[in-house]
Amino acid sequence: MAVRLPNDAQIADVAERIGLSLSPEDVSSIKGLLGGYVAAYNKVDRMIDPLPVVKYPRTPGVQPPKAENPLNAWYVKSTVPGAPEGKLKGKTVVLKDNVMLAGVPMMNGSSTLEGYIPNVDATLVTRLLDAGATIVGKAHCECFCMSCGSHTSALGPVCNPYDPSRSAGGSSSGSAVLVSKGEVDMAIGGDQGGSIRMPSAFCGTVGMKPTHGLVPYTGVVPIEITVDHAGPITKTVADSALMLEVLAGPDGYDCRQIGVKTAPYTEALGKPVKGMKVALLKEGFGHPQSEAAVDDTVRAAAKRLEALGVIVEEVSIPMHLDGPDIWTPIGLQGLMQTMMLGDGYGTSRQDLYVTSFMDVHRGWRERADELSETLKLAMIFAQFADDEYGKRFYGKAHNLTYALRAAYDAVLADYDALLMPTVPKVATPLPGPDASREEIIARGFDILPNTAPFDISHHPALSVPCGMVDGLPVGMMLVGKLWDESTLYTLGDAFEKSGDWKSF
Repeated sequence: MAVRLPNDAQIADVAERIGLSLSPEDVSSIKGLLGGYVAAYNKVDRMIDPLPVVKYPRTPGVQPPKAENPLNAWYVKSTVPGAPEGKLKGKTVVLKDNVMLAGVPMMNGSSTLEGYIPNVDATLVTRLLDAGATIVGKAHCECFCMSCGSHTSALGPVCNPYDPSRSAGGSSSGSAVLVSKGEVDMAIGGDQGGSIRMPSAFCGTVGMKPTHGLVPYTGVVPIEITVDHAGPITKTVADSALMLEVLAGPDGYDCRQIGVKTAPYTEALGKPVKGMKVALLKEGFGHPQSEAAVDDTVRAAAKRLEALGVIVEEVSIPMHLDGPDIWTPIGLQGLMQTMMLGDGYGTSRQDLYVTSFMDVHRGWRERADELSETLKLAMIFAQFADDEYGKRFYGKAHNLTYALRAAYDAVLADYDALLMPTVPKVATPLPGPDASREEIIARGFDILPNTAPFDISHHPALSVPCGMVDGLPVGMMLVGKLWDESTLYTLGDAFEKSGDWKSF
């Protein structure tokens, strides 16, 4: 798209918006000086964009009919066979619909993106295919992933596999449902406030939020660079470890990947856990919205670990309760500046910028009324905070993450993992079509007090199903040291093999 020289009125308008007072003579002078910039922009426009090569053929995405999609978990079905051999040969994988799959539609839960077809594969897509997996399509997610529920997608709510009147959790709602139902072997989820772990808890799947930066986020739609995580949602701990083994490691594009340390995660499976130490986090229980039966189920799961020889002791980390509040300025102002005003990427960092996405996504400004209530609320306050107070709260919240991380690290220096409920309650009822804004927002944000803190502290966290309450799954979350996913897999695998969690 050619860049043209701005006219006098455009220069005057821009100057006024950035606080400059220009005379007509100033405007004329500046216009005469802008030719070099325009020429440079147009030269960049003519140059070839060096995007990664798309390696594997695929079929175009097709939206399945309701009869084939009763829980509304699928966005599109597509077939992308991977390499003839590899660690994931024979495994089927569905992608959360914020992950770019070249030639296949992506809407990230929003009508403002519907019809967009990426021209690149995310790094994790290439890694899955190189490992022999077959990608079978895209799963519905929440509108721009800004909801803990499963009710904000533009194409309707995603229903819980155990009770279709209830939430599947969010924002990786469809991914968890399709794994839970056995329609796919594995799924990719994304996690900025708990969006891998929360749907896993509601749907009875295993969800791993890796250490920040372990899995490259290249080609996945960001929310905010410092909380963006991608990772596996699977039926078993063993499949999670296998999938992470394929996904992990630097890709040369993603600037989130600082000091990455990988491991052969499958080698952590089947190891003895006797003598390992787990800290039962006092502040992870008894939230105002907690259900006593969920807390009791997770405490019973801790007792099962004790029966396996794990030493379980209660600890207190008072700052854990501050985690969601510290997350808020980062999440809100970060998403506004990066995901929305920044056309999905923002500036001032090395990355692989998918300009085809940026061109389409910037059109939300003309269609903002179509966005979800959860996203609108976040955007309104983020813009207000920025207008009135600038970036100071965003900055101070980031400073506080160091103290929060240190508080967790101080306990993890003496323990192998922290333990708490993944979410404080079982799957909640889906808001009805005439639900109030207040109900939509409540269902969108009421289950993240234990998950969001670890998105800003960057510790790995594994949600494992640990029992049922009123016929609905309960998740137990294990949190480990930075880059120590292996220990979580050892503990999670031992717990999983101790019996059928549905009968606990």
